[in-house]
Amino acid sequence: MTHTDRLWELLLPLGPYRRQGVYTAGELKGEGEALDGVLSALEELEREAMLDTAEGRGLEEIEDLLSHRPVAGTAGARRAALSALLRIGGDSFTVAALNDNLKGCGLNAVVSETGEKGVVEVRFPDVPGIPDGFQQLKQIIEEILPCHLRVDYVYWYITWGELEERFPTWGDIEAGGYTWGELEKLVK
Repeated sequence: MTHTDRLWELLLPLGPYRRQGVYTAGELKGEGEALDGVLSALEELEREAMLDTAEGRGLEEIEDLLSHRPVAGTAGARRAALSALLRIGGDSFTVAALNDNLKGCGLNAVVSETGEKGVVEVRFPDVPGIPDGFQQLKQIIEEILPCHLRVDYVYWYITWGELEERFPTWGDIEAGGYTWGELEKLVK
């Protein structure tokens, strides 16, 4: 139901307002449409003001507050990444807290201790090889992690065993027309 219809419902019992009145109908229609516009603007404002429901402008406004934008493609992934970045606090120095903070990259990145003092490893378990946008990811990761840590990045590729399972001969590989970069990322 539009605001025009609601105004008519409210005012008809008062008597002077009749649907037949050209001036009255035009006035109420104009006021109703203006109220519909206000409602639409308020609904958008409510949606964009909350990180859990923001889709466009709200996400951009939050990203503008941060020094880097997360590397994330969808609105849901951007919301999750921004939420993780906003959770970073002064007590975020355990491995579990660091891993939670790294969700702010927009890509699944996992930090682990190496056993060597002051050195951690960062892996990207969902992405074989070096992830797209790695330089931006690296910059975000190194701002999230404590500055006294050395960060070693670990990448994973197809193994020779997996390659032999998938392609029994070199002819099979050549028939696929793969580049070396494509071939090394053909993990299952």
